[in-house]
Amino acid sequence: MIARDVMTPDPFTIGPNHAIGAALAKMRRGGFRRLPVVENGKLIGIITDRDLRLAMNSPYVLREGWYDSYLMEHIEVRSCMTPNPVTASATDDLIDIVELMERRKIGGLPIVEGGKLVGIITETDLLHCLIALLRKETDTKALQPA
Repeated sequence: MIARDVMTPDPFTIGPNHAIGAALAKMRRGGFRRLPVVENGKLIGIITDRDLRLAMNSPYVLREGWYDSYLMEHIEVRSCMTPNPVTASATDDLIDIVELMERRKIGGLPIVEGGKLVGIITETDLLHCLIALLRKETDTKALQPA
């Protein structure tokens, strides 16, 4: 299996100049935990729900609710994203990708071809793949004579 077999093609993205509130809203609407950050058609970073939580929350600072709204509208994605994220190619072997994600503790890996973002592989995509493989194995065993 290769990346193309399990990746989510054409993932939702966000630009680096968008406010973090826009990124959070897009993640909530789509049920995502990460968004690739694209500028002029090129992948330049990735922002996660964890990045947004860290940007917004400090257990040491008490503040008014209006300040949270202000931050959501005025902090740009580029200030919270991980720049130059680790990527893979659509033709990379899935085992290599899974090992890379485990080793680097990455929950989502952008898939790039020719410098252009073509997909993303997330932990959820890998779980869907595992479920399909286990079902196939179970079905094969059920068809075999006892």
